Amino acid sequence: MPKAIDMHVHLPTASWLDVAIQPYRAPAEKFFRQVVPTREMDVVAELYEKLDILGVLLAWDAETATGLAPLTNDEVAHWVRTYPKQFIGFASVDPWKGKKAISEMDRAINDLGLKGAKFHPGIQAFYPHEKQFYPLYEKIADLKVPALFHTGTNGLGAGMPGGMGIKLDYTRPIWLDHVAADFPQLTVIGAHPAWPWHEEMLAIIQHKSNVFMDLSGWSPKYLPKMILDEARGRLQDRMLFGSDYPFITPDRWLADFETVTGAMGVTPEIKVKILYANAARILRLD
Repeated sequence: MPKAIDMHVHLPTASWLDVAIQPYRAPAEKFFRQVVPTREMDVVAELYEKLDILGVLLAWDAETATGLAPLTNDEVAHWVRTYPKQFIGFASVDPWKGKKAISEMDRAINDLGLKGAKFHPGIQAFYPHEKQFYPLYEKIADLKVPALFHTGTNGLGAGMPGGMGIKLDYTRPIWLDHVAADFPQLTVIGAHPAWPWHEEMLAIIQHKSNVFMDLSGWSPKYLPKMILDEARGRLQDRMLFGSDYPFITPDRWLADFETVTGAMGVTPEIKVKILYANAARILRLD
């Protein structure tokens, strides 16, 4: 088994950086304080092999809200087939596409072999708890795969006038509380630490056993102390390693995690849960 599962990996390809998020790329680079070069997936696979990490590749479809072409489920599935020891994939569908989104999710899981669903309510401009999207969640629950939702603030559009039209309210975790309550058989993952609503997210995780948090998008040394305390305490079975590659590399995240958890006296058993075991259980790898 790999030593870790990175639950949040974007493709650093032209199809994502230069197409699917093209207008948001420069603000995101400024937000993360680094230039993010376009890379071939062969290079990414080599990195993940070297680190002995399994990466969850995320497709992207926000076409209705942005007018931008998606990074397709087929492209993600291609790289999973090419490097099955390094990657698995999560499908993305545009929830505004209705029945087409439902059929595409079914195809992505059953035909392409992807292992989960990925949503970004901020960029896709939808409130996850609105009932018009419930048939899509019913399909995902029937497929028995997890659904991952971006939560909290947003690097895309950050620091720009009007945030480039992106509304942060879409990504409040409280909307996921409705989804988790109405679909108790669905595994819901809140992507990122959900700041500034991290207390809200932690309350949901504590209350509902089908909800998890991935810690991507932040170096562990910047995570709010409350999250770290819960991760080594009562919520240690619900926290997941994620990097948010290519904006944060997995090697940097893991090095900072080791420094922070070492200083806090986090046990090796808890580290294994966060880095591997919790994700393996969700993804049914064991």
